Amino acid sequence: MVYDILIVGAGVCGGMIARELSKYDLRVCLLEKANDVAAGASKANSGIIHGGYDPEPGTLKQKLNTEGVKLLFEAAEELSVPYLRNGSMVCAFSEYEEEQLRELYSRGISNGVQGLKLLSGDEARALESNLSQSVTLALHVPEAGIICPYKLTIAAVGNAMDNGVTLMRNFEVTSIKHKDGFFGLTSSAGDWVSGKYLINCAGGYSGKIAAMAGDDSIEIIPRAGEYMLLDRSEGKTVSHTIFRAPSKEGKGILVSPTADGNLLLGPTAVRVDTPDSTETTREGLAAVIRSVKESVPTVDLSKVITSFTGVRASHMDGDFIIAQSKLVKNLVNVAAIDSPGLTACAAIARYVTDILDSMGVKLCAKPDWNGKREDTEAFSKLTDEQKDAVIKKDPAYGRIICRCEGITEGEIRHALRKNPPALDMDGVKRRSRSGMGRCQGGFCAPYVMKLIAEEQGIKLEEVTKNGGGSKMLTGRI
Repeated sequence: MVYDILIVGAGVCGGMIARELSKYDLRVCLLEKANDVAAGASKANSGIIHGGYDPEPGTLKQKLNTEGVKLLFEAAEELSVPYLRNGSMVCAFSEYEEEQLRELYSRGISNGVQGLKLLSGDEARALESNLSQSVTLALHVPEAGIICPYKLTIAAVGNAMDNGVTLMRNFEVTSIKHKDGFFGLTSSAGDWVSGKYLINCAGGYSGKIAAMAGDDSIEIIPRAGEYMLLDRSEGKTVSHTIFRAPSKEGKGILVSPTADGNLLLGPTAVRVDTPDSTETTREGLAAVIRSVKESVPTVDLSKVITSFTGVRASHMDGDFIIAQSKLVKNLVNVAAIDSPGLTACAAIARYVTDILDSMGVKLCAKPDWNGKREDTEAFSKLTDEQKDAVIKKDPAYGRIICRCEGITEGEIRHALRKNPPALDMDGVKRRSRSGMGRCQGGFCAPYVMKLIAEEQGIKLEEVTKNGGGSKMLTGRI
């Protein structure tokens, strides 16, 4: 099939753009090089919905952050994605940082952020009792929130697929030909796809994709951020997202509850060689610990259940790059989407759609488009009586597979069937939370592997952690 629009990169922006375009009578194909969506920065970030006080006025970041907060909350409701309007605090520990906060306050007012307030250290501690005694001033941002970034991506892509978008996974683009008004993309496996318009949402590799298409104007700076995740028992250590005063590298190391009830610490911000530099380091995690202990001394680091690194894609001028290419006709670059990219993703999707409209793409609305998505976590929210009724219809919901999180066989099978279906262990984990608990899959992994093999009709030896050569088993004995 020749598509109207090809989107490279199934992260949160690619997914939200695909969903937005699924409203129209267009043939859209979403291409992802990994074995699952949300496999890059969209699975490893802070999950913060930023209030909008930080971006420089007049920039794309400022425009799309300001517009994006309301649109993201609306999308989360429609897609049944967990989120929380918990608010945030940016904390100062010195006179210099206090002056930074006053500048951020003024910038936030200019950006139209509602409810901003500067609090004394004592006022801040009245709201957050575990906050350090060293905090002298705090910027309170009540409109900020938290959301699960990979669940948002999965839901957006799934909703797009339900409305006719094609998803091609394991399609690593190795060449792009532009001829006779069409783009022809070839994958590392030799697969080929063609389309009239190309949207480049390739994250850390967006510069490389643009260059393949004939636009060498984009240079991406990859920055790694290391995180530590604590058990759900620590999720109420703070109720707000606690930031430090920002630096030129980023918004600083935070302490925040997650939308799923854990506690998240991080990230660092270190320039790395490639977007694949996702290893954690002794130095990086030590930097997270030092900063966290200064902000919230009561954090119990013995409850850390995992650590990870995400790599954000930045640009030297500090702003998003979202525009029709000046060098290649019918190419739209959506690049350098670092913070607040998650907050802005729904606004970015509309912005890109407006660009396509200005380029002559016919946007004929589908009368049967459905932007709603069922709550994939609905079973866990039922009463015991309601769960009993479900189990009587499907006994798989009565078999607990993941003891830490209380996840059933029925929920895992659902994750293996619903668009976009999980194909590997990490895919099941992100959709169902099986393996997300304190044992990190130590008990449930063999059972999850068995279910994957059954649903896909493959051997146990073929089950992978995250696609490619990441097989869970090396063979039989």
